Amino acid sequence: MIKFKREIMSPFIELRNITKSFGSVQANDNISLKFNKGEIHTLLGENGAGKTTLMNILFGLYRPDGGEILINGQPVQISNPRDAISAGIGMVHQHFMLAKALTVTENVMVGEEETHFGVVLNRRDAATRIREISSQHGLEVNPDDFIKDLSVGIQQRVEIIKLLYRSADILIFDEPTAVLTPQETEKLFLIMKSLASEGKTIIFITHKLKEVMKVADRISILRAGKLVTTTTCEEVNEEKMASLMIGREVILKVDKKPPKTGEVLLKVLDLKVLDDRNNSVVNDISFEVRSGEIFGIAGVQGNGQSELIESLTGLRPPIFGKIFINGLETTDYSPREIIEQGVSHIPEDRQGDGLVLNSPVSTNLVLCSFYKPPFTKGNLLKFDAIEKNAKKQILDFDIRTTDPGAMVSTLSGGNQQKVIVGREFSRFVRLLIVSQPTRGLDVGSIEYVHKQIVKKRDDGAAVLLVSTELDEILALSDRIAVIYRGRIMDILESKNVSREKIGLLMAGINPKAALKVVMTREGDKHDQ
Repeated sequence: MIKFKREIMSPFIELRNITKSFGSVQANDNISLKFNKGEIHTLLGENGAGKTTLMNILFGLYRPDGGEILINGQPVQISNPRDAISAGIGMVHQHFMLAKALTVTENVMVGEEETHFGVVLNRRDAATRIREISSQHGLEVNPDDFIKDLSVGIQQRVEIIKLLYRSADILIFDEPTAVLTPQETEKLFLIMKSLASEGKTIIFITHKLKEVMKVADRISILRAGKLVTTTTCEEVNEEKMASLMIGREVILKVDKKPPKTGEVLLKVLDLKVLDDRNNSVVNDISFEVRSGEIFGIAGVQGNGQSELIESLTGLRPPIFGKIFINGLETTDYSPREIIEQGVSHIPEDRQGDGLVLNSPVSTNLVLCSFYKPPFTKGNLLKFDAIEKNAKKQILDFDIRTTDPGAMVSTLSGGNQQKVIVGREFSRFVRLLIVSQPTRGLDVGSIEYVHKQIVKKRDDGAAVLLVSTELDEILALSDRIAVIYRGRIMDILESKNVSREKIGLLMAGINPKAALKVVMTREGDKHDQ
């Protein structure tokens, strides 16, 4: 464990009586907060609590209806992001603001371009400075790499470098771990602690309670646009934080009965799948999922899970092997033909694969069934039925919007996820394929989604669950397959499995083989 020497100085930045409304929705209601120099200050709250809105005001993306911002005791006017950057404020957004076709250096330089003779970009000096920042803060980024070739975790480091390149002293992280593996998350926490030890103010927006307990110096909890309290990890536990966030007691443990399994609804035989670069990323995978069970796939992201799910849902054709759903071979079926088999799918990339961002919430809620009654008659859409359905789903799944006609792009990430969950769970389901189903959701929503997944299982559906959240896999799964480099290392009964065993398998280590090696070595020592 790396220890960082920390000197927390108070106060550095202060928000006084910040208010902000969007129509009839009060996003921020008279919020006053102080953030200290050299601390990691967590903003905690459920989806729609006002966390991101408040930070968008601080970063100049929104103008407040009332209130003021002070830095070092002096009022500042922040009308746009350029004002914020000039004041030493930087923000890493939940969805990265990077141009994938450009290099790291070119992305970092945007808005801060240095040129030779006012014409040619000075990439060399910029790259040198990026290397210095990367080395100083342990960010490990190659300035010459293209963004499209980098993992999500490395892309996030580029976003952090962009802030440090602009000499930011106040760093806002909006749900930074939503798309990271557990290993990348731990690395990010080390970076955050290192930055705080250098006197930076870190504002960490999250809803993950375990993460709060790991890194927060202070915790401010928001609910329905209001500040509930500011506290510390010594004064609260996860259960207390959850109840303060939601306003009621939250059951953090999944309650489920033993499975009652039936017929095989999904069968995969010797499946091989290529990625976009024609690399083999799914290698001879075989497994079955029965009705009445949750079959979890655990693994570090990037080990073939995405391509496996895409092949099962008709989005990516396999090069070898067969897929059977409901006893029918669906290897070459289109996505719609697979949906017609009673398959629901929650994709891991909600914006890229799950939603049409420039369409209304109501339309997104019928993407899989708009061509059927009651949403269509002949070749005409019945918009009254589509709106009626949307109002019901908004209520049933607690989607935070007052207008079914609002563009889904205007919703928070967590509420976008709820739109997908509502659409997929409200249809008739025989096979439920869920990939990262609670990514970006708060504890109350996670509790609800987990209950719905278990209910689908208990109603007789087969559930295939892919998640990089090991706690989620362990809590929900009846059987667990561990994937590493496109191969299934082992399939385990969840009641007989330990975190340590799964961790070894996720790293590509067979625990039995490892134990055999240890015993052999011990025997050799004894013989000597």
